[in-house]
Parts: sequence; structure tokens; C-alpha cells
Amino acid sequence: MSAAPATANPPTRSPKTAQEVVESPEFKALVKKRWTVSAVMLVLLFVSYYGYILLIAADKQLVSTRIGAVTTLAIPLGILAIVAAFVLTAVYVAWANKAYDPEVERLRRLLER
Repeated sequence: MSAAPATANPPTRSPKTAQEVVESPEFKALVKKRWTVSAVMLVLLFVSYYGYILLIAADKQLVSTRIGAVTTLAIPLGILAIVAAFVLTAVYVAWANKAYDPEVERLRRLLER
């Protein structure tokens, strides 16, 4: 029997410990990016929702403007606030699927043996 050549088994990266991954610059950058995206989405959601609420409180005459036989401006603005929440959620999910989840998976593979 002959020994297999040294190049038959390429060196593998040793798995990292959870502490090494958590302390890595890649993990810290990922956490920072997620918080940044989340904070921007939260601010946009608050602006749309509380902007609507403040508009109702501050300018009742504007939101009570009739835009149809029985509909006032408040109704489509309220619907717009709800749709904005759905859109922001969809944008976050798309970002997470495209950028965040693959990076999490890459870091997770570093922990596997």
C-alpha cells in the first residue's frame, strides 16, 4: 500500500468558535447593518403612522375634505398609512432575503465542523 499524496486532502479551515465569530469584524458589520436597516424602516413607519395621526389632530378641516359623495381625505390617507407598513415590511423582507440571510448562513457555516 502506498500513502496518498499530500495534495489529495487539501487543508480545511478549522471551524471557529462562537466567541470568535461574534467578535469578528464580519459579524459586527452584519449586526450594525441590520440595526441600521431596522432603524431606518422604524423611522419611516413612525413618520407615516404618527404623521397621519398628527395630521388628523392638527388639521381636522383638511382631512375632513370630501373627495367623494361620502368619503373624506382621511380615509385614503389612513389606507396609505397601512399600505406603507406593508411596503416597508416587503422591502425589509426582500433586503433580508438578498443580503442578510446569505451572510448569516456564511457565518453559520464557519461554526460547523
